[in-house]
Amino acid sequence: MAADPPLDFRSDTVTQPSPGMRRAMAEAIVGDDVWGEDPTTNRLQETVADLLGTEAALFVPTGCMANQIAIRAHCQPGDEALVGDGAHSYLYETGAAGALAGVQLTQLAGDGRFSADLVRSQCKPFDHHSPTTKLVMVENTHNVGGGVVWSAAALSEVCQVSGELGLARHLDGARLWNAARFGKTTERELAKGFDTVSVCLSKGLGAPVGSLVAGSREFVKRAHRIRKMYGGGMRQVGILAAAGLYALEHNRERLDEDHANASALAHAVAEVPGLAVDLASVQTNIVMVAVVDPDLGGAASVVARAKQLGLLASILRGRIRLTTHMDVDRSACVRAADLLARAASRPS
Repeated sequence: MAADPPLDFRSDTVTQPSPGMRRAMAEAIVGDDVWGEDPTTNRLQETVADLLGTEAALFVPTGCMANQIAIRAHCQPGDEALVGDGAHSYLYETGAAGALAGVQLTQLAGDGRFSADLVRSQCKPFDHHSPTTKLVMVENTHNVGGGVVWSAAALSEVCQVSGELGLARHLDGARLWNAARFGKTTERELAKGFDTVSVCLSKGLGAPVGSLVAGSREFVKRAHRIRKMYGGGMRQVGILAAAGLYALEHNRERLDEDHANASALAHAVAEVPGLAVDLASVQTNIVMVAVVDPDLGGAASVVARAKQLGLLASILRGRIRLTTHMDVDRSACVRAADLLARAASRPS
């Protein structure tokens, strides 16, 4: 008898396409997207631009490429971009800003969120000795912060001050769909004040691949060229765009379920001796767990034991990360909390 597959809470990128999504992919009408002739991709781009309130959008393979296109478009080699502490573009995009665009990323203190005053104090004007600050990047929700959501007031203040300083503003909205559901608002409202926005389809929305970067028509025209330069030009990609359209239509509202499951999981794990969870930070679908009992051997040891028991989790900056998604229901969360408790039991 085959063993049960492990419970996979490493990320919301591990989901499998649903039968309905697979049908949409199989039936997609396609063309050559490098020439702008794929009707399904064009429809996806128009749909996302409308959702975000921008003039245009561009479909790209990954969220990393979406962010890196924005950095390249807004900056010149030797420039600086300000990002939140632990930003995805800083930690998890392989140093691409420096390698591909020649741009220095500077982290601003905080939990991934930062103040307008900090932007003002850290902005470097033109000087022969320093990089010139050209861009501010906001991540909403913030990955390392545990899926925390920016307040509308903080977003507005950062955008206003950045504009006054002449800085471009990019929103890394890989999980902007989650932020909108949490705040009972729209993605368009959260994107206000930004010059460019990136969103991901392959995280909470369950598509197998794909992100978009959006902004003005002039920006997207330039982004199209950078996408080609970075190796992201795709041909009959409507097969994947169809999955994105299906995800937008069917899977945005159900993110509330992921958030409720994450809250239930967090409360259960918080009761486990030796582990600690900041329940106030569990706003969306990510639960960050600190291993506070030194006898447990740290996060890596607990995660290794959990894997042996049938629970897959990831590690972020020394903490265990559990991410809920459409392929784990409430019963899976209950089992995950139990397995993590067993993994965190003191060795005899």
